[in-house]
Amino acid sequence: MSKGLPETRTDAAMSELVPEPRPKPAVPMKPVSINPNLLGYIGIDTIIEQMRKKTMKTGFDFNIMVVGQSGLGKSTLVNTLFKSQVSRKASSWNREEKIPKTVEIKAIGHVIEEGGVKMKLTVIDTPGFGDQINNENCWEPIEKYINEQYEKFLKEEVNIARKKRIPDTRVHCCLYFISPTGHSLRPLDLEFMKHLSKVVNIIPVIAKADTMTLEEKSEFKQRVRKELEVNGIEFYPQKEFDEDLEDKTENDKIRESMPFAVVGSDKEYQVNGKRVLGRKTPWGIIEVENLNHCEFALLRDFVIRTHLQDLKEVTHNIHYETYRAKRLNDNGGLPPVSVDTEESHDSNP
Repeated sequence: MSKGLPETRTDAAMSELVPEPRPKPAVPMKPVSINPNLLGYIGIDTIIEQMRKKTMKTGFDFNIMVVGQSGLGKSTLVNTLFKSQVSRKASSWNREEKIPKTVEIKAIGHVIEEGGVKMKLTVIDTPGFGDQINNENCWEPIEKYINEQYEKFLKEEVNIARKKRIPDTRVHCCLYFISPTGHSLRPLDLEFMKHLSKVVNIIPVIAKADTMTLEEKSEFKQRVRKELEVNGIEFYPQKEFDEDLEDKTENDKIRESMPFAVVGSDKEYQVNGKRVLGRKTPWGIIEVENLNHCEFALLRDFVIRTHLQDLKEVTHNIHYETYRAKRLNDNGGLPPVSVDTEESHDSNP
């Protein structure tokens, strides 16, 4: 085409097809390594003290559920764990009373303070579990309760004007009490743990371990571990959540000791000039916190002194996150509509 002639449509179209140059993506700078020998004190290490002070001011929530047949000492063990009357003992059934036809869920809250740190403890009991002739699907009300707590937290979380501190009623830990038969797990035990291990941190314990000899206890523990493995049931701490080699080494030792064979007691006795928690028998005192007598101390250290924060984190980051993702996915990515919102829409003409 000669110079001076007007631009044709083809030329205009071709010029439109020429892509505009895109800006190059910013390349993140590599972190500059700093000599560990700092020129002076910065104060980074004070973050731990800052966190401690904040925790002491606000306190923290911990919600523990106990599940098992009546008569296995669930309330006594929880009272022993927290060295206070945090769980009410269910009175034994008499002829006038009827065993509950369904599993009941009873939550009792307490505030325990130690060394200036406040713990808002909620103990969730499940009377009626496993006490029927037909215990089919008796785990369903418990799973429903656990999911309801996730739902409550999710609805608070997606509010536009949400609370600064969302009340946490989610179940952080479920102690499942195994009857000390010395033989094998019941179908109900396997059914419960198979369903609930996907939604909550389950810690199996062998109740009333003083009814078995040392040999019986050791064999029963091995048998329970084998049955759980064969049935694909993972209890807390789950292997897949070990963060590093240190975690794995520590948790492997715990997993090898589980399920803990425990004895609970909230009564004190004098033994060798010391006051100890124990159970009096015709042949002597069974000391609850003596590892030669039972594994209560291992359970206490595990749940409270070494893994309490991890129990909370696994609940939030794994179990709650799984529920949240499924719930939002089922809802097309939209947050769940609260009951109040639904009612206000229904009332509008």
